[in-house]
Amino acid sequence: MYVKIDDEIGGTRCMGRPPLLSDSELVCLAVAQALLGHHSEARWLRFARKHLSGMFPYLPQQSGYNKRLRAALPLVKRVIRELAIDSDFWFDNHWIVDSTPVPCGMSRPTVQRSNLAGWAGYGYCASHSRFFWGLRLYLVCTPTGMPILWALANPKIGEREVLAAMLEIDAGLVAAREGILLISDKGFASTPFEKDLAEQGIELLRPSRKREKARYGEPMLKKVRQLIESVNDTLKGQLDLEQHGGRTFEGVAIRVAQRILAMASAIWHNNKTGAPVTRSLTAYDH
Repeated sequence: MYVKIDDEIGGTRCMGRPPLLSDSELVCLAVAQALLGHHSEARWLRFARKHLSGMFPYLPQQSGYNKRLRAALPLVKRVIRELAIDSDFWFDNHWIVDSTPVPCGMSRPTVQRSNLAGWAGYGYCASHSRFFWGLRLYLVCTPTGMPILWALANPKIGEREVLAAMLEIDAGLVAAREGILLISDKGFASTPFEKDLAEQGIELLRPSRKREKARYGEPMLKKVRQLIESVNDTLKGQLDLEQHGGRTFEGVAIRVAQRILAMASAIWHNNKTGAPVTRSLTAYDH
């Protein structure tokens, strides 16, 4: 992955001294931190100095690493897209969309004092029958779990509004595809919304609501819906999405992107090496 990033994004600097820790090394460090399950940046840097000094001759202090990482959010998003494009799954026209909670606080004083006030909000997670304060992660991926689009939004914003905005921002990506089949749950049900998607060349496949006639292709949805649930479980179970530790807008965004990149990196590497299970992280998280 380091070679891939360095070849695609590295480039040469026109002015000033090159940084002691290159952008390619920074992204690789961020991925390794997520895969190895280090929530604390201070503990991660201590671990890296002891075990990874041969691969990373220079490691900054915690404050410097934190600043570089937060500033690297556009770079991390670009690397996620580059890895997806370089995989065999990029041209898959079957997309799955879902949202999952990203809690950012567990107490009332935290909510009142948090720097995330105004961006995060209260929401309800029907899967776990619980309320939470934080954000929702919207993920559009292929059936293998390779991320195509993703976004963070306030839980009070409607799911259809967020998905419509995501598709509008990446309108060029959608226009370049033909016959996209978007698989979702009942939360995205809306006749006007489906018409808007159809105008963009996207067919929405979702379960029927109560008092609604059974929709075409509905019997196959149960198995397909398990795919997106397993992707969310990978992010939360193996990559500790809910233990991100972010306290600011930039902090939460880069920590979520860090985990999405870790999953995309594992899928990309498994695809290149011919691994039997493309979304298996067992070889990387020990």
